[in-house]
Amino acid sequence: MSTEEITKKANELSLEKTALTSAEELAVKHPLNSKWTLWYTKPPVDKSESWSDLLRPVITFDTVEEFWAIYNSIPKASELPVKSDYHLFKEGIKPEWEDELNSKGGKWSFQFKKPDDINDLWTRSLLSVIGETIEEDDSDEVNGIVLNIRKGFIRIGLWTRTCDENTLLPIGEKLKKVLKLTDDMKLEFASHQASNIRGSKPLLTV
Repeated sequence: MSTEEITKKANELSLEKTALTSAEELAVKHPLNSKWTLWYTKPPVDKSESWSDLLRPVITFDTVEEFWAIYNSIPKASELPVKSDYHLFKEGIKPEWEDELNSKGGKWSFQFKKPDDINDLWTRSLLSVIGETIEEDDSDEVNGIVLNIRKGFIRIGLWTRTCDENTLLPIGEKLKKVLKLTDDMKLEFASHQASNIRGSKPLLTV
């Protein structure tokens, strides 16, 4: 499915949800603490396409109801084509290392070998991020979360604002539970700068 098709579906469901909601229902909408933007990276068609050509914002939302309307209108994690990605980031932050709010941070990540429950794992990850239950109160450390679909694996990565170990360790421990990882399955954190260096070791492991 193309970025345009995903965007159209997400917008249709979001608008429909708003248009059909009564004044009474609007009064009990559940606002999120932050606004979030869903991005999609489509698979490249040829080598001439740059990263910016492939990456597109889909929609921005700020309530629980809008999240579920969008979530139910777009392809599930298991339905995405190889070499595509979902990115869910706080509004105003692009899912790129070069973004000012990402440049000094890094990511917790784990690679799964095509798990049968990837839809559940991705849903749990999204909810932990938009609900801001994965970080300490008011820490504002988490910038977003990414799902990478590749031929031999599926990766989930949680992007952070800094590389502060004291702040990151509790987040990593919570993410490990969200992803249902066992004690022998290691979740690793690497800075974005180190990710460019071949053979670099993770900064943290839980």
